[in-house]
This record gives sequence, C-alpha cells and structure tokens, in this order.
Amino acid sequence: MPDSDPPLTPRKTPRSSRLKTEGRRVGLMPEKGWAVRNYRYLSGSLLPALIRKREATGPDAAPEFPTLEPHQVEVVWIGHASFLVRTANFNVLIDPVWAKWMGPLKRHRDPGIDIEHLPKIDLVLITHAHFDHLCRMTLKRIVDGSQTVIVPRGVAQVLKKLNIDRIEEMSDWDYLSFGGAELHFTPAHHWGARYIHDTHKGFGGFIIKTPEHTVYHSGDSAYFDGFSEIGNRFQIDTALLPIGAYDCPSGREVHMNPEEAVQAFFDIKASRMIPMHHATFPISNEHPAEPLERLYRAITEHHLEDRVVIPGEGQQVILSSHDERNR
Repeated sequence: MPDSDPPLTPRKTPRSSRLKTEGRRVGLMPEKGWAVRNYRYLSGSLLPALIRKREATGPDAAPEFPTLEPHQVEVVWIGHASFLVRTANFNVLIDPVWAKWMGPLKRHRDPGIDIEHLPKIDLVLITHAHFDHLCRMTLKRIVDGSQTVIVPRGVAQVLKKLNIDRIEEMSDWDYLSFGGAELHFTPAHHWGARYIHDTHKGFGGFIIKTPEHTVYHSGDSAYFDGFSEIGNRFQIDTALLPIGAYDCPSGREVHMNPEEAVQAFFDIKASRMIPMHHATFPISNEHPAEPLERLYRAITEHHLEDRVVIPGEGQQVILSSHDERNR
C-alpha cells in the first residue's frame, strides 16, 4: 500500500467522440399496467420484507487481507452492487451501501463485512446517484479526508459537506490515472436521477485497469448494444454484472435479467463473471431467490461452470489474470 496519495491525472475524451457512444437514458414515465405491478410489489415484496427477519451474512471474525501480486485482485461482495476490490497497490469500494434501511425498504440480508473491518480505503467509485448505490450515511462512516471519490457528471453536489479529499466527475469514456492503474467510465442503459424531477445526473460503470488485471463493474443497466463496444475497447478479466430487479413495478426496462447478464458477459468477452444486484433490497417483483436460480440454469446451458463465480456476501475471492489468459 503506498504511503502517499497515488497520482491522479484526469483525461477527457473529445465531446464529439463521446456523443456517438453516450449511455442510453431511460424514460421516467411508468409503462402500461403499472397499477397492477405496484399492487404486486406492495403485497408480494415490500410488505413481506418488513416482517421477515433479516438474514446474517459473512464471517463473524474480522477478515484478514493478504498481500496481492500484480496479476491478482481480491473481490469481496458486500451485497447488492457494493464491492470491495483490492489490487496490489490500492483498495477500492464500489457503490458502498451499509444501510439496513433504504427509506421504507428493509434490507433482506446484512452486509457481508462489518464496516469497521474494512482495510484502508484509497478510492470510492459511485456508478450513479440512486439511493441504493449512493448512500451518504455510509460514506460519512468511510471517508476521512484521505480518499479520492469518483462519480458521474452532476453527482458531486450530492456529496457536499462530506470529508472527501478529492472528488472527480466523469462522463462516458473519460478516464484518469490512479496508483499505477487507469480508471475508465463506461456507458450504461439506465438513468441517474436522485429525485423524480432530477434529469441532469450521469450514470454508468467503471473499468479498473491495472497493468495485469482488468475489472469491470457495469453499474445498473438494462441489456444494450453498448456492452459490445466495451468488450472491444478493453480486455476484461473479471466482470461484475447485475442479475436482479428485472421485474420493475414501473414496467420500465432498467435492469438485466440473468439470461441477459450472461449475454452481456459474452458481449464484453470477459474471462469470468461475478453476479450482483440481487437478494439484498426488495426493489422488484421477482422472488429474492429467483435471479440466482435462473443464473444457475443459464450457466449449465452455456457450460460456464468454470467461468462464473458466485460468492456469498463477505466471501473473499482472489482472482488471477494468469489463470484465465493461459487457458
């Protein structure tokens, strides 16, 4: 771990190039049949979650974090879209949410690691401003003035008054240097509003490109043709892809189902996949267990048993680019 802050060098892609590949924004109006879908959501997801006991996850003891080689990363799923990603030179939190409640929504399962057991965090990445991805209460407990926080365009204002050393906003295909790695912001098919009438906040995913291992976190996204371009631009070793919240009460196409996530995995030509965005918050109509059940069927159908890693919350997974690239 470096003793001093890693260098931060922002670089911008020319606007004319970004316009051709801008992430698709989703309309905010609900689709036909929203009343029935919302009744199903209230009776089948939201209210049952209020009376269901929250499930414990992760180890009881504080985790130990071994030293990593340059070709290795350690990936720990905290829950939902939250990950701890450790590289040989720095530690990253992506979309950190430790809240047990998100407004009226009760968390199904505890975070996989106690927040007090985290290693030193150097970098925080926020994919968009939705409350289940940007949690100010969590960030207040994490940031201490030594971290760099990277957010989509228009989101920095949400982090006002937090103890953040450096904050950078990024748009599609922007990138910057950090600790010997490159961080790229990628398009998505989603929307970034913090509130209903908020139309100016960006959204997307991140590429963490170290010299020997590349990790992709897609953020929230429906399936779209932009995954193919992401795969053409980067050699991705490990892809963190969402598989849940596809039966949206509004009826809008805003998240991928497990089969679409597998197709996205093929499109980006990644070596391995880790699923996310399921089983944590009651934000959709499907049963909490359904996304993983469907993913297991898709894994079997496409013979992906040795390429899809499905960790539990808090499970420490060390991955090597050498293992996959030498297959």
